[in-house]
Amino acid sequence: MGSALVTRGTLCSRYSSSTDASSCDAPPRARCGGCGVMEKLQGFEFWRETLQSARYVLAPMVEQSELAWRLLSRRHGAQLCYTPMLHAQVFLRDANYRRENLYNEVSPEDRPLITQFCANDPEVFVQAALLAQDYCDAIDLNLGCPQMIAKRGHYGVFLQDEWELLERMIKLANEKLSVPVTCKIRVFPEVEKTVKYAKMLEKAGCQLLTVHGRTKDQKGALTGVACWEHIKAVREAVNIPVFANGNIQHLSDIQRCMEETGVQGVMSAEGNLHNPALFEGRSPPVWEMAEEYLEVVQKHPPCTLSYVRAHLFKLWHHTLQIHQDLREELAKAKNLAGIEEVNRQLKQRCQKEMAKEESEKHHTGLPVPHWICQPYVRPAPKDLGRENGQKALEVKAVSMKRALEDSDGPNDSLSKNKQKKKARNPRKNFCPELKPKYIKCEQCGNPKGNKCVFNLCRGCCKKKAYKEVADCPSHGLRFKTKAQKQGSSEAGSGQINGSSSVQTEPCATVPDQPAAQALA
Repeated sequence: MGSALVTRGTLCSRYSSSTDASSCDAPPRARCGGCGVMEKLQGFEFWRETLQSARYVLAPMVEQSELAWRLLSRRHGAQLCYTPMLHAQVFLRDANYRRENLYNEVSPEDRPLITQFCANDPEVFVQAALLAQDYCDAIDLNLGCPQMIAKRGHYGVFLQDEWELLERMIKLANEKLSVPVTCKIRVFPEVEKTVKYAKMLEKAGCQLLTVHGRTKDQKGALTGVACWEHIKAVREAVNIPVFANGNIQHLSDIQRCMEETGVQGVMSAEGNLHNPALFEGRSPPVWEMAEEYLEVVQKHPPCTLSYVRAHLFKLWHHTLQIHQDLREELAKAKNLAGIEEVNRQLKQRCQKEMAKEESEKHHTGLPVPHWICQPYVRPAPKDLGRENGQKALEVKAVSMKRALEDSDGPNDSLSKNKQKKKARNPRKNFCPELKPKYIKCEQCGNPKGNKCVFNLCRGCCKKKAYKEVADCPSHGLRFKTKAQKQGSSEAGSGQINGSSSVQTEPCATVPDQPAAQALA
């Protein structure tokens, strides 16, 4: 039982006044006098006591939700924060990675805190979580990252169809960890499947669920609007706390989301990056937030300069559309002093513009002046054909792609990349059942050469031909021929050497004629 215990909760059933603390097998952080072990809190009790009924949540963001940004967000209303997503495999094997991403980022002000991992192996996930559990209040499994790197690494939302694997991961973590395990997911297009997915995770041992109301394909230019109906359906179906994620740009969005979905809390990612005071309902000047952030960075080193620069690009996004030279200066800044100087210049320029008459100010089409913290609304995909004067060509390409996507044939199961290949070569075949069957190599199972003298693949044929000094014309192997040529060449060279020695031998015994006469 000791491996599933934490500091908060009801007393362990083994507890008595005579119990010796040395006999307790719980982690040191889970003891409170005598044995005094506390059972791990679950579900709503965990949310109310450990997470202090958090409603405003800062999302886990790669290289963006570091300690300094978490502390800034907490100053302005965030009640719960997540670490950036950590790779369980790297966290487990690399001590420097652990120090730089978690151990060195410890602050008493930074609680409650949830550490998020991406993983696709139950043992690796649990072993990494065991190394992190003493530095946070819960461990979160990332099941929502839709980026290509997650697809290549086989984690995030690309695990959402592997329910047996996820069930094993959550169940093992729930058994072994001394802190609760939580999950962050994306929805399926079907509400019913999303609900079943959430209930499966709950049954496996998930104690809190964050639901991002977008599907796996809603990313980048195709991000679109998150579906709160899916989130509402999940909230009504499960008996654990649910956080909503998606469509949060203002404090009013948070209030509306909680009313419409009934969730316990709302998570913000991109909205927070453009306005750290979002949870307060304020929209301060961008330089004010930048100054405060840089102050926190200096108080809580180290903070990677690239993280700082990335945050300011987000904060100043609208202003840098106008003062583009400052974008260059920010990109070239080598230290915090250089970044502070860029912020000072930006502040001066904006204050000068504020003092101008309304007609002299920059008109950007934004609802408020560009120097005010405000959300970034991603534009819809542009029609490149119209812009480049190649409308007909673009329409043709799009119609071809759409025809492939909408067809009822075997293309329905093909990836977009394979559909493009199919468009270039209509005779190309991707169906495994229709592909020609190859006879397997007798030794390794790879396709054998059709005319191989040994009925093997090239690799096995090469080994056998070399060992037996044989030829295989089908695979272009000439070991026997080369050996015969080498033997004949050696025999020929031997004959030449023998004849030359016979000819030179008598010459050596016949003295030079003039020399012989002189001697006589």
